[in-house]
Amino acid sequence: MNYSKLAFTDGIKAIQQRMGSRNTYERVEKMSFKEGLTAVEANFIAQMDSFYMATYGENDFPYIQHRGGPQGFIKIIDSNTIGIVDFSGNRQYISVGNIGKNPKVSLILVSYPMQARLKIYAEAEIIEIGDNPDLYDLLKPEDYKFRPERMMVFHIKAYDWNCPQHITPRYTEQEMQPMLKAQNEYIQQLEDEIKALKN
Repeated sequence: MNYSKLAFTDGIKAIQQRMGSRNTYERVEKMSFKEGLTAVEANFIAQMDSFYMATYGENDFPYIQHRGGPQGFIKIIDSNTIGIVDFSGNRQYISVGNIGKNPKVSLILVSYPMQARLKIYAEAEIIEIGDNPDLYDLLKPEDYKFRPERMMVFHIKAYDWNCPQHITPRYTEQEMQPMLKAQNEYIQQLEDEIKALKN
């Protein structure tokens, strides 16, 4: 896998040359080969509760969709493959239709608390649940209410970590609860002391 060689087409290289960054990225291309996902990427993916997926349509426009689920709903199948159960949603099926014509997709996974962003080039495969029940057992989220329609498997062709600049830290309610626990306990302690003093 070499993200830079896949991403940097001749036209892009020409722009880099004109803007003065080509020498740097030429060195990156020579040094950025990866055998597959490492434990770092696998751990990051396992923490995700959403991602963005870009497909390419017959209308010659890219289509970007947000996919979400419980934390860990993206499963690692092996070091070159990840997959999800495709839940029932608005039933437009734009991504599914696009993949049927062109399996090449781009994924972006963002952790706002960690200010980290993982970019993935992949070829997507649509698999019906009845065609591979063992894979469904591997991919299905536990303790989560959902209606499955199919499975999506992503055969990773390249990946890269993106610059953290301009990723504003954001936290879910679940992530905030431990942070607020000590503060709430301290407030309760103060209120109890005030009540005792008044009495």
